Formats: sequence, structure tokens, C-alpha cells
Amino acid sequence: MTVPQRTSFLPVASDTPSEAAPRRLSDRLATLAFGAVQWPWLLRSLSGGPTAARQELLALLELSETALPPLGSWKADAFFLRMLAEHIRAHRPDVVVELGAGTTSFVAARALALWGRGTLVSFDQHAPFVASVRDWLASHDLAADLRVAPLGPPPPGWPGAWYTLSSLPERIDLLLVDGPPWTVHPLARGAAETLFDRIPVGGVVMLDDAARPGERLVAARWKSRWPQFRFRFVPGGTKGTLVGMRLA
Repeated sequence: MTVPQRTSFLPVASDTPSEAAPRRLSDRLATLAFGAVQWPWLLRSLSGGPTAARQELLALLELSETALPPLGSWKADAFFLRMLAEHIRAHRPDVVVELGAGTTSFVAARALALWGRGTLVSFDQHAPFVASVRDWLASHDLAADLRVAPLGPPPPGWPGAWYTLSSLPERIDLLLVDGPPWTVHPLARGAAETLFDRIPVGGVVMLDDAARPGERLVAARWKSRWPQFRFRFVPGGTKGTLVGMRLA
């Protein structure tokens, strides 16, 4: 298989009008304001992490150099991907749900194939991108339930837009939050809390890009609203990660 192509600095635009919820002026202004503040984090994320971190990830997953695309930009960095793989190896989750498909889908599917019998259900708003990721996984004999979930109105209390989700698993042992992109709204990922009731005691949620100002506000709100979870910020990598484990 050829290496997946590089990605741009900003997230992919919506494929069709039906895949993008109408944006309010307040949402556009918030995106502009946060973009002006968080540009240092965006620039830092371009690298995808040091070469050594990438090599360690490939060794852990028993993959060749060409198996993974260049990391960085809006893709997860090597630190987050390794954290994800090591969590799956240690905890063997039965059900992994992912919001925002891509390299995380590949790494999660590979880790599940190596160290567990769990399933991956992944949602993304871009139909052609979902098809591309599906082909990528299939070329490595990896299995995942990849679904198109157009963006629609957000749940009450959150701005921006949110995935139109259907047929969700009743139980989610590991929830990966890597979408929607911040260009939808800097706080858009906060709506992932609508899935927290499906996470059992001992289950985990991981929020990528947690060092950015928008995700820090999301984390503060989650900590206030969900005392059943213990949240901790993991500062490694180029983007930072928020990890929350359900305790009760």
C-alpha cells in the first residue's frame, strides 16, 4: 500500500452542504477569536512529534515505516497514538468508540488485532474520507465499523455542531474524542459528554488536542459536571491529552 498523502494545516472542509450544520455568527466569531489565541499550539502540532516517537510507535505495533502516513497537522501525533495503543494493550477494551476517523482508527484497529478481540466503531462527517480510511484498514487486513455521521445541531449547552449518531453501542469501554475539528467551534468536542453515561466504571475517555484553549475550557466543564470521573491532563506530545476514568 502507498503511504496515505499528507494533510493540510487546517481540517478538511465539508464535502457537501448536507454535511455541515448552518453556522451562527457567534460561532464564527468564536472560531476567529480562538484561532488568534491558539496559533502557537497549531504551529507546534505540525511536526507530529519527534522521529524517535514515531519509530517507537511503529515498533510497538509491529509495523513497517510505510504503514503510517506523515503525522502532524490535524492528525494525531505519535505520543497520543502510542498512548492509545498502550491503553488497548493494557486494558483490552471490548468496545472502542471514536469521534473523528483517521490515523487513530488505524492504530486502534491494529492494537485491537494484536492484543484483544474488541471492536472499533468510528464516526466521521466526511463520507469520502471514511471510505478512504476503510480502504486503508482493509489493505492491512484490519477491521472496524466506520460510519458517516453528518454534523447537525449540537446538544443543549454546547455551541457549534455535533455528529448525527445512530445505533451507538450501549457500553463504551474507551471513548476517543478527536473531532469535530476546532474550525467548527473551539468547544464543539465538549458535546462528547452526551456519551459519558455509556462508559462503565473503569472505562476511559481520551480527548486529543487537550492543550488548546478551547479543549481546556471543555475539560474544566467536564470536571465540574462529571464528578464520577477522575480527569487528568497528560502534557506529553505536541498537543496534550485529557484522560478521564470513570470511578463510580
